[in-house]
Amino acid sequence: MHPTGIHHVTGIVRDARANVDFYTDTLGLRFLKRTVNMEDRFEYHFHYGDATGSAGSAVTFLPFRDEADGRVGRPQISEAALAVPDGSLDAWDARVAESAGTVGERTERFGEPTLTLEDPDGTHLALVETEGHGEPWTETVAESAATRGIAGVSLLSASPFVTASVLETFGFERGGQEGDRVRYETGRGVVDILDREAEFGREGAGTIHHVAFGVDSEERLHEWRDQLAGRDDVRVSYVKNRHFYHSLYVRDAGGILFELATEPMEMLAGDPAPGDHLYLPEWFEEDRALIESQLPLEP
Repeated sequence: MHPTGIHHVTGIVRDARANVDFYTDTLGLRFLKRTVNMEDRFEYHFHYGDATGSAGSAVTFLPFRDEADGRVGRPQISEAALAVPDGSLDAWDARVAESAGTVGERTERFGEPTLTLEDPDGTHLALVETEGHGEPWTETVAESAATRGIAGVSLLSASPFVTASVLETFGFERGGQEGDRVRYETGRGVVDILDREAEFGREGAGTIHHVAFGVDSEERLHEWRDQLAGRDDVRVSYVKNRHFYHSLYVRDAGGILFELATEPMEMLAGDPAPGDHLYLPEWFEEDRALIESQLPLEP
């Protein structure tokens, strides 16, 4: 019943064009889908990932044209990390420095070389030399450096012990601690809880909205809802149809928003030109002309 690991990560940005350029041209991810926000069909939702659009590789963004700047802090997912091959951080350091992104510091986490950076909207990211998964997309980045899926996320919880308990319910196991970074592991990717003082954050451009973990069926989502609905340390949504997968949202009492999402994702199924056109689910298709007239011209 336990989730298989990280499914995707979703952030909020303001500049749609800069977002596409950075994640495709600089980070070299494949543009899987240019679609719309299922909660607001007049705003975009971009999906990037590996060559096949597999679960565990997808980084998605909600670009809101008038979004105010966010502030990273508690309770938030403070950082998303991507896996890259051993020995590639020097190349990445130079590549990001030549882009609209911002290079951060070089460090080591649990024995793995790490480069921190920010995208043009200020979203906190990291590139980690660690074993990845999926099939690298090599259109703009050589295979020797291309990303290999999501390596993990870091959390700033308002209640680290509650968040740890929820992760353990999801099947994560404590994998060790370095300073104030406590690692939890299961399947694809890791989750680090940062047990430190931090100012309170503000949701907005440059912040990460949620992290999703994969489950094997919609039926499993309903089982999770039944299991979690009686707990007083979480708030649980109803199961939602996100077209590419079904989802259940869980916000813990530490303020962190998790999603459980079905696999496989099938982001590329039946789409001859992923990312090159506006993809709409069938229930929006009859309103295509209206939707296209309300969306920004670029990208």
